Amino acid sequence: MAYKIISIKLPSDYHESDLENKIRKELRINDFTYQINSKSLDARKKNNIHWQLQITVESDEIKGEEKPKVPSLNIRYKKRSKKVIIIGSGPAGFFSAYVLQKAGFNTTIIERGSEVKKRAEGIKNFEQTGIFNSTGNYSFGEGGAGTFSDGKLTSRSKRISKERHFILSSYIDAGAPKEIAYMTHPHLGSNNLKNIVENLREKYLEIGGNFLFETKLENVNVKNGKISEIVTSNGILNADEYIFATGHSSYETYRMLINNGVIFKPKNFAIGSRVEHPQKLINTAQWGKASLPGVKAAEYRLTSKSDKNSNVYTFCMCPGGKIVPASAYENINVVNGMSNYNRDALYANAAVVAAINPEKQIKENISAIEVLDWLENLEKKFYDFTNSFKIPYCSIKNFINEKGSPNTTKSSYPLGIQSAPLWEMLPKEISTSMREGLINFNRKIRGFETGNIMGLESKTSAPIQVLRDENALCANFDNLYIVGEGSGYAGGIISSGADGIKAAINIIEKDC
Repeated sequence: MAYKIISIKLPSDYHESDLENKIRKELRINDFTYQINSKSLDARKKNNIHWQLQITVESDEIKGEEKPKVPSLNIRYKKRSKKVIIIGSGPAGFFSAYVLQKAGFNTTIIERGSEVKKRAEGIKNFEQTGIFNSTGNYSFGEGGAGTFSDGKLTSRSKRISKERHFILSSYIDAGAPKEIAYMTHPHLGSNNLKNIVENLREKYLEIGGNFLFETKLENVNVKNGKISEIVTSNGILNADEYIFATGHSSYETYRMLINNGVIFKPKNFAIGSRVEHPQKLINTAQWGKASLPGVKAAEYRLTSKSDKNSNVYTFCMCPGGKIVPASAYENINVVNGMSNYNRDALYANAAVVAAINPEKQIKENISAIEVLDWLENLEKKFYDFTNSFKIPYCSIKNFINEKGSPNTTKSSYPLGIQSAPLWEMLPKEISTSMREGLINFNRKIRGFETGNIMGLESKTSAPIQVLRDENALCANFDNLYIVGEGSGYAGGIISSGADGIKAAINIIEKDC
């Protein structure tokens, strides 16, 4: 059976029968099977918005070669005696443990937060009462921060096709919509992720994996370039290999590792705030109409380059979602965005952030610890402003003009907002760059300046980066791997998961 790859256009509200008829007409065949390779919305012309699809069609009526197999991970099982401890259950931690367990290792995942259902209850109570929960919040807990932030699966990382395929296939097997395999901008939705994460945990446990929830890493003991054991809130544990996938919010873990000889250096990152608009405004600006049959909600991705100031861009845009309190600790105040799968809430939000070069904008020869201190102090400043998890906000127009009277508004943020001169609360260089960026964005999206800007977005990526080799093995250590967003080399679900898998593959190869 030979194959052919074709590109076709279909209306936004097409049905499967429309797609099949289009294939028949295009290839002049009747008996076939097909697979969608990619699907993206072309909204460049508002009077002709359509889906652009690339399809692989197989049929005996097609002349040519058979379809090549999709490259996949080759995880060979054999009974092994070595133990691996993985700290953190986000994508990097989970998928490294999952691969190692499939290969026959004895693995244990340690997670400082709660299992996902208990975590969800903790978040619900937090949003209702404002009382912070250290084991059930938006940063820590089963599945990592991404479990409660829309579940975007886009990645710019190269040379991870095998790892990406493994991750997406695992999600689909655990109940994710099959469209994540081909959508140009796939997402899982936070409501789906809670079930997916739980199903993945069950699959991991079924093949012999171990999970320790509400177990906080406190220290490591190092001997002769190796971690000999780790100290946790539930006792001392030891293993042959250790994978740290603790995310970019675990400041005390960063400091502990640095104090134990792990080398980190400052890296470029970005900070800013969240902007929010009625979703219908964004729909109208992008599509020319308030709704579009067959499409959930309009998105945007905006960039603004400057010769004088830092580049500004939108990050983690959440259509039909809400702004959430993403604090990892009880005395800091930061925000993030999330959406459920249907993206049908009233508001759209996105981070608007400006790039930071710590050496140029904070201090020359700055250390990793000093960068952490600087960022943490800024996060505390936003908490101290309201002395709560209520967030400061102003209109985008007032931010651009750097003046204006307080305004009252509605917001999706659950813990309250307080009018403030937000342009004065952010570092001056960041505020200046963001002002220029917002002016530019208003030219690109009609009505953009009518929205609001609020809170501190400081978790776009880690502010520091570990010194490690291409296999994620840390410099000066023989058995310590640091992976995922906390390493400073990955960002997002796919690239973090792939980073963890690559470390796992290296451990497997060492044991062969």
